[in-house]
Amino acid sequence: MFNIDRWQEIFDAIAKNKLRTFLTGVSVGSGIFILIILLGVANGFKKGTEKQFSRDAATLMHFWSGNTSKEYNGLNAGRSIKLTIDNYELIEKQYQEYIEYKSADYRRFGMTFNYKDKSGSYQFTGVMPDRQFLESADLVAGRFINQKDYDQKNKTIVIGTQVSETLFETHQQALGKRVQVNKIQFVVVGVFKDPNERENERVYLPHSTMLQLYHRERQGSSFLYTLHPEERYEDALAKSETFAAQVKAKLQKIHQVHPDDPTGIRYFNSVKNSKDLYQLIFGMKLFFWVVGILTLIAGIVGVGNIMLIIVKERTKEIGIRKALGAQPKAIVVMILHEAIFITSLSGVSGLFLGFLVLELIGKNLQTDFIYQPSVNFSIAISTVILLVIAGVIAGYFPAKYASKIKPIIALRDE
Repeated sequence: MFNIDRWQEIFDAIAKNKLRTFLTGVSVGSGIFILIILLGVANGFKKGTEKQFSRDAATLMHFWSGNTSKEYNGLNAGRSIKLTIDNYELIEKQYQEYIEYKSADYRRFGMTFNYKDKSGSYQFTGVMPDRQFLESADLVAGRFINQKDYDQKNKTIVIGTQVSETLFETHQQALGKRVQVNKIQFVVVGVFKDPNERENERVYLPHSTMLQLYHRERQGSSFLYTLHPEERYEDALAKSETFAAQVKAKLQKIHQVHPDDPTGIRYFNSVKNSKDLYQLIFGMKLFFWVVGILTLIAGIVGVGNIMLIIVKERTKEIGIRKALGAQPKAIVVMILHEAIFITSLSGVSGLFLGFLVLELIGKNLQTDFIYQPSVNFSIAISTVILLVIAGVIAGYFPAKYASKIKPIIALRDE
């Protein structure tokens, strides 16, 4: 129940000891602030490390087809298996709980691109809008293929930096220009840069446009997926292996490929190559958490010390209250209220300031190893709740000590 007299006492005590209260608040607030910043940096480090050490997404799964090597159900070996968009849509529907991003690819090699008197030969790949998130590539100008391009089968392309440098003077200059490919004109809408230099010689266009232009209706060529991320490498590997086995078995059944045929349906699981990455990220996150929590503990210890000082200063007051009939429980609640108020206010202030700094600076921070640091809001709120609980614990022992002071001893205190 709200007690206005008790809150008035808290505010009076704070007003009498402004500097002490301020320093206590700074101690607790800075602990939360540092923890939020460290968690943000840890998350940014995770994103940056993934971009640096993973040529493609860390959970990338790539499926493609080949020629069968075994007879099966009366069908000869050596059959060429062709994946279709119907296969792609079936997998997307049946395994959507696994899938984060997805795209079907259709590739043509050695295509000649012409712009005015300049030309070059590059890989031409039909992709879907999610393809942007399946690579470690960054857009340096313009945009990627979007859903409108795909739905309307637009003749739009996104080119790699090496293509841009061959055909145009600058990446920005490439935007909006019409490039001719086999007498068909395409408009450049974006330029991308990939850490893998070879992939900067690629050109992307909407998958639907590619199939229409080259009369490959409903053909898929290959399927790419990323899975929802896991914190632990073992969990990510088990999840990816289960997904890969189930998808491969499904495609083998559809195309009547022998279950033990190694060449009819193939796949690449990038999670297998990501163990060092997972361990590095886990180690850095653990380090940041330990440093942040130790900083927070220092603030909580400060609250406990301040509460002891408060009890010492108010010994005579506590003695008078007990002499007038105050119960030990009332003394404990009085001290705890002040501890909770200071801890909560300081914690929320540190939380707000931490989020503000990450919001103002984080979006523009894109170094090699720290990329757009941010913090999950639910984790931040949980941290503040734990802080308040710790504040209660820090204030409880001084409050318990105060409740046991005998009135006659308290009244003699100078």
